[in-house]
Amino acid sequence: MASSPTSASAASVPPAPNTAFRLLRGPRSPGEFAAAVRRAAREIGETVSCDARYVGRVEAGEIRCPNYAYERVFLHMFPGRTLTDLGFSARESVRGRGARPSTAPVPVPPEESDVLRRAFMTSGSATMAAATLGLGPVPGQPSAGERVLHEPRPLRGRAGEAEAEAVEEAVRRIRLLDDRHGGDGLYRTAAGPLKAAYALLDAGATRQSTEDRLHTGAGELALSVGWLAHDSGRLDDARSHYAEALATARVAGDAGLEAHAFSNMAFLARDTGRPREAIRAAEAGQRAARVMASPRLLALLTLREAGGWAVLRDRRACEDALTRAHLQFSRGASPLDPEWMSFFGEAELELLEAQCWSALEEPSRAARHARRAIALQDPHFARNVALSTAQLADDLARSGAPDEAAAAARQALDLLAEVRSARVQAMLAGTARTLVPHQRNPRVAAFLADRAPA
Repeated sequence: MASSPTSASAASVPPAPNTAFRLLRGPRSPGEFAAAVRRAAREIGETVSCDARYVGRVEAGEIRCPNYAYERVFLHMFPGRTLTDLGFSARESVRGRGARPSTAPVPVPPEESDVLRRAFMTSGSATMAAATLGLGPVPGQPSAGERVLHEPRPLRGRAGEAEAEAVEEAVRRIRLLDDRHGGDGLYRTAAGPLKAAYALLDAGATRQSTEDRLHTGAGELALSVGWLAHDSGRLDDARSHYAEALATARVAGDAGLEAHAFSNMAFLARDTGRPREAIRAAEAGQRAARVMASPRLLALLTLREAGGWAVLRDRRACEDALTRAHLQFSRGASPLDPEWMSFFGEAELELLEAQCWSALEEPSRAARHARRAIALQDPHFARNVALSTAQLADDLARSGAPDEAAAAARQALDLLAEVRSARVQAMLAGTARTLVPHQRNPRVAAFLADRAPA
């Protein structure tokens, strides 16, 4: 679908920076402000997939008027102000990406909207969550971008800005759902947007900048879908999607996408017992990332390298990589940190280090880092909270603390009511095997009974 003449002409005028919004952010980094937006959304029962890149686009003036969900959140965060006070254009003055046409159908009635929202927040159904956030059919009015990805049809022309934005929004929403629900229930749902994104690439774009966005967006979407496959135990599918993303990165000459692909490939290689491949992929990712001016990205890739050395039981090389990772991390966040790294804070650093010490057969030391990971984790990342808790349970079980291990395992099991992750399930299965000799302990017995199939 080609861009309309209106949107094409508007795109030729450089956007004016939104200085009012930038002032409201204050000293907080874009990532910190994005986290505050997500918290504010939860306070009023909204769900927005805000991240550092979205904040950057608002401040750059690329988003002239937010959608209705973001509007409600921003007005909740800054009571007494109007959209104009926040630096946005009036909705009726915006055409194309930011506005609904005047002939749009009536939105979902509030009562029905509340029912859908409660169903999303309280059910464990990732399918319901996907539908509510636009990754499947829902009652109400989908955005133009959602229609592009979820009602695929042959294009009559080349792809334009609306299509590129649709792909980018699909990536954000899939990541948001994965953070809250894990990969098991989302993988097949996300396959449709991925197919549509590569169809848009095949159709070509109206201008080179749009084609570059489509390449990056399709590659990031392939990585997101690959991660859903990885988390849900479909490891061959994950490997295929990661390879597809890497190929897309190299065709486009996108170093950031290439570094992301190598990060995921290193993680998968470690998980599937190929530590030397993990190290090579992590080192390749570090080479690609050196042009990115993002110390946090280098820190994550160096932690991926450390994980490979740990599985090889090369303590000296692992400790060297951990030292380098901490040094890079200590340099702080950067405006150039990729948006997909919103999960990577101190909690993730602690979890990845815990996994290294666990692989090096130092479970007590690993448990200390796992505890810190749980304490530091943003509850938004529900799957990572479950993962850190399962890691702690396993480390405690192997360090001779069965009672504490069973308590942590029970907590992780409770979290799986809302998070569907084959990785977490596999970790708890291993913990259960370790705890079998202690089954006379009442807490251990209760955990083992709860884990047993009905």
